[in-house]
Amino acid sequence: MVKTRVALLSAGGTGGHLFPAQALAHELKARGWIVHLATDPRAQQYIDDFPADGVHIVESATFSGKSPAALARTAWRLAMGYVKSWRLIGKLKPDVAVGFGGYPTVPPLLAATHRKIPSVLHEQNAVIGRANRFLGKRVTAIATGFKLAGHDVALAPVTVTGNPLRPLAHEAAEKNYDAPQKHGPFKLLVFGGSQGARYFSQTVPKALALLAPDLAFRLRLVLQARPEDAVDVRSALGVLEIDAQVEEFFTDLPQRIADSHLVICRAGASSVSELALIGRPSILVPLPGSLDDDQGANAARLEAEGGAQLIRQAELTPEAMCDLLKQHLENPDGLALQAKNAKKAGVPRAAANLADLVEHVAGR
Repeated sequence: MVKTRVALLSAGGTGGHLFPAQALAHELKARGWIVHLATDPRAQQYIDDFPADGVHIVESATFSGKSPAALARTAWRLAMGYVKSWRLIGKLKPDVAVGFGGYPTVPPLLAATHRKIPSVLHEQNAVIGRANRFLGKRVTAIATGFKLAGHDVALAPVTVTGNPLRPLAHEAAEKNYDAPQKHGPFKLLVFGGSQGARYFSQTVPKALALLAPDLAFRLRLVLQARPEDAVDVRSALGVLEIDAQVEEFFTDLPQRIADSHLVICRAGASSVSELALIGRPSILVPLPGSLDDDQGANAARLEAEGGAQLIRQAELTPEAMCDLLKQHLENPDGLALQAKNAKKAGVPRAAANLADLVEHVAGR
């Protein structure tokens, strides 16, 4: 009798970490695996759709303070997470452990390596994050969403698998790009996520106020704004008489991307990967302040393929954004080529690629 194989996936409780874990879980379940998820309490809003046979909340923390008391609290929580993970692995006896980054990944993956369980890390960004760098010398293999900007030779072997994406993104990818016409409607999507949306809420209305009325009239704007900014953004756009839809959160973001002629957004790994899979031109504005500039590295990968334009936030003033929009509204022909290039950079088999690597590692 063939034993059903068990995979323990571990991911921080944010969409950026959980969505690729969810895609791998779907692929492994389709291959007959039992899948368990170890995560932190933030994951509650996402786990309803996660195809896991069991979800286990593991204590964790990020080193965010430098005081002795803060460091001690973080170390204590990580230690408690490690103990729980050790016991969980002893109970589940997984054939492989797979981590998707963030400090909540550390206790389960560290316990797995200490128990000699084959292990894989998946790094979504083009720069390895700190938690994954800590674990990278201990695991069996590393999978990446992009070719890395550079990595420590002491890390485990690295395989570029692409970023596994949610089913909604694959469904949206079936829609062909409908190139804008020179005098027709122009569908613009702008989003920034929970951390990066405020800048767009402040900049986009100012940029559109500078746009010639005959060009602004053609815009069909969909913009994400944080709840505390949404009323002011709607008011500013209303004064300009822009055809605009302002939402606080998109549950159908891949479809919104597919419906757009141009996307302006941050350069998180999932966003860049979905833009490539779906094949839509974009202006990527990396979130400033990151120590590793991971979003800048992600954006540079898609720009190098001719599928996007990377612009730093400090350079994208309202005047600069107005000029870019004017350029695309008056000469939209280049967007079709950019969409085609973005599509070529997509990795539709990313989940299957990662599952292949996981099975290879588990079979050792």
